[in-house]
Amino acid sequence: MMTVVDGAVQMTATNPRTGQADYVFTPAALAEVEQTAQRLRQAQPAWLAQGLAARIQALLAWADAIEAQRLDIITALSQDTGRWFLSETEVDGAVRNLRRWAALAPEMLGEDLHGPVLDSQLISTVKYQNQAVPYGLSGFISPWNFPVTLSLIDAVPALAAGSAALIKPSEITPRFVEPLLKTLDAVPELKSVVGFVLGDGTIGQALIEQVDLVCFTGSVATGRKVAEAAARRFIPASLELGGKDPVIILETANLDQAVDSVLRGGLSNSGQACLSIERVYVQRSVHDVFLAKLGEKAGALSLNWPDIHQGNIGPLIHAPQADIIGHQIEDALTKGARIITGGEILNHGGGRWCPPTVLADVTHDMDIMREETFGPVLPVMAFDTVEEAIALANDTSFGLSGAVIAGSSEEAIPVAEKINAGGLSINDCALTILTYEPEKNSFGLSGMGGSRMGPASINRFIRRKALIMQSGAPAPLDILEESRAPSRPQV
Repeated sequence: MMTVVDGAVQMTATNPRTGQADYVFTPAALAEVEQTAQRLRQAQPAWLAQGLAARIQALLAWADAIEAQRLDIITALSQDTGRWFLSETEVDGAVRNLRRWAALAPEMLGEDLHGPVLDSQLISTVKYQNQAVPYGLSGFISPWNFPVTLSLIDAVPALAAGSAALIKPSEITPRFVEPLLKTLDAVPELKSVVGFVLGDGTIGQALIEQVDLVCFTGSVATGRKVAEAAARRFIPASLELGGKDPVIILETANLDQAVDSVLRGGLSNSGQACLSIERVYVQRSVHDVFLAKLGEKAGALSLNWPDIHQGNIGPLIHAPQADIIGHQIEDALTKGARIITGGEILNHGGGRWCPPTVLADVTHDMDIMREETFGPVLPVMAFDTVEEAIALANDTSFGLSGAVIAGSSEEAIPVAEKINAGGLSINDCALTILTYEPEKNSFGLSGMGGSRMGPASINRFIRRKALIMQSGAPAPLDILEESRAPSRPQV
């Protein structure tokens, strides 16, 4: 929420556990975004010139500094998001991300000297050398569901590549920025090329006007605006947007394990993840047994209230999301779905909560099966044939990730290969969040641009320059003579 106090613009952030707007911060002015961008641009050439080895040491020093301030960052992040364990996971993951890129960057960014290459037309020897030229200033606009992770997941490889990084976190979860900025005091050379600007969408728009490349994580609606703004400036845009991830459960699956996988994949972070399982398709012969087991286990999970260190399901970070979830549940019930467990939006301590919800008898004309839910809701639908299941899984405008669970990998893989999504988990759910190594691209409205996962994801932040060297005499001018053609039609 934005207010004006004594002529100064202020914004407030709400603690999702209490519903209280208890954090006040000053958003960046538009002129400040430009000034920050200019400062980062001025420092970037020196950051690049010091060489890859020095940049790696700076990233490792930042990892150490974050570890040293770990508790302060976790505490602030837990007030942003209302959860403790996942806040620990995010901060520790940021440290691992820094150290991971410190290990990967030398191989990915090394200069390659190739040759000789013989060209039979030129009759000469040509060598070429590749150079990686980073974008001078890369911009990052991140969402509220994983504030630390998604602020740094792309910025770190960009920094390793030699780019400067301008980051706009969500105004809904800004508290972590203050303690994170303090860690940069221990790494002054890195502090010179990392900047944070706080504010709402207008600040995100201003950021796009200042950078050479933009990475955005968030909704499809906002992603369209980012892509359009980037296209007008003719700069690259890397977008990871929404998801409506399916899981297909075949009759050969171990149902107890399948239930655990689906619950973890659909309810982690209270379902507030773009790769949450949001559609569950179960072969009809085992549907009723699976549904009963899923409902029983989901109903036994507890809310993370009142003790932040206890329970399974945290609050809804952004309160308006509760209205979206409630609307989708009501729409499903109106159209014939039934509740197995959960189904209500609750208020505890001023925060909004949604207990684990399992819906049965859902169909594809319901919003719950078409639109991103971003909450702990698992709609379950029966299918008869594998072909039907694949068609249902692909009946979506999204294509981020998904899963197939069967009695064996050999049975599941051919099904997964036919699902239009970038990351498919086999005999489990949401494996894409457990490893950064496999490359994958978004399908449909789930995004565009190069893979943000895998070692090659650093290539998004560089342009490859080829220096092609002639080691012999240049080709003679008569190479252009038409009579040199090896075959001519007879006249």
